[in-house]
Amino acid sequence: MTQIQRPELNRDYILKVLERLLGTPSPSGYCKEAIRYVREEAERLGFQSEMTPKGNAIITIEGSGGTAGDGTLGLTAHVDTLGAMVRAIKPGGTIRFTSVGGYMMHSVEGEYCLIHTRDGRTYEGTVLPIKPSVHVYSDARDMKREEGNMEIRIDEIVKTKEDVEKLGIAVGDYISWDPRTRILPNGLVKSRHLDDKASVAALLGVLDWLKRTGVQPRRTVKVIISTYEEVGHGSSYIPSDITEMLAIDMGALGDDLSATEYDVSICAKDSSGPYDYDMTTTLIELAKASELPYAVDIFPHYGSDASAALHGGSNIRAALIGPGVHASHSMERTHADAIVNTGALIALYMMQKS
Repeated sequence: MTQIQRPELNRDYILKVLERLLGTPSPSGYCKEAIRYVREEAERLGFQSEMTPKGNAIITIEGSGGTAGDGTLGLTAHVDTLGAMVRAIKPGGTIRFTSVGGYMMHSVEGEYCLIHTRDGRTYEGTVLPIKPSVHVYSDARDMKREEGNMEIRIDEIVKTKEDVEKLGIAVGDYISWDPRTRILPNGLVKSRHLDDKASVAALLGVLDWLKRTGVQPRRTVKVIISTYEEVGHGSSYIPSDITEMLAIDMGALGDDLSATEYDVSICAKDSSGPYDYDMTTTLIELAKASELPYAVDIFPHYGSDASAALHGGSNIRAALIGPGVHASHSMERTHADAIVNTGALIALYMMQKS
């Protein structure tokens, strides 16, 4: 493939969108505000959107008129994040919680959080082990960090279960983690929930690029922003006209993996099996031809929204890319270049049949 020019996405816009998304709590299933923002932003850029019954947003980019065999390209990223839910209120006024999504329990120890009641109130709290002080408990260091040994201290004057209930807090209320977002002058971005709000920001950056340049893909593109990916069924349903799906999700880093925080990660295989050979090859060729920093990796403990669509019975080809993210499902970090370049590769793939 001869050298091609990469699309010039608006870095400042993408980072602005990312910061707004990271500041909007959205554990799996509690994504209405984040989805509302994404839809409003897409419609401001001139793209219509609709909602599925379970709360996913589908944004349509009309094609200029491809051949009958082209089908529709699906692009998907998820706005839902890790979080928790109130499992029980303990007699002393602390909260026992159950995790939403898969993470190491010690990765949230000491974390600030918000408790969201079903009548719209919000309270602050802190995640702590049930033996939170080495000055008091001789086994505080060695106690296993698991759900049964963790609790949330509420930042309200509460001493009993009844005090907590008077606040309107109840079993089943959502809990979101403080993202602690920092966007540094050197381009590094550290925050919880870069998985997968960095990819959603990249997709909105592509919509902004389409709006600014006036270019149009030949085939119709449907962007699916899902709300249950972290629990396994984000894009398990997709519109029937989609024949090809590109999932955009964070690239895992570490061990024998090649990608860094500065690269676009292209996944050849994850726990659900290999991704489509031809799609993956095209993505590699486009990255090479446009001189985008990239790496091809295999993720043995990972599944994507494309995996969910395939397991849901969709008759599609599928591939997976995303910005390299260090310490996934913990205190994550990436670089703005990786996010922007992910958006550029999305745009190149979307336009390559035009």
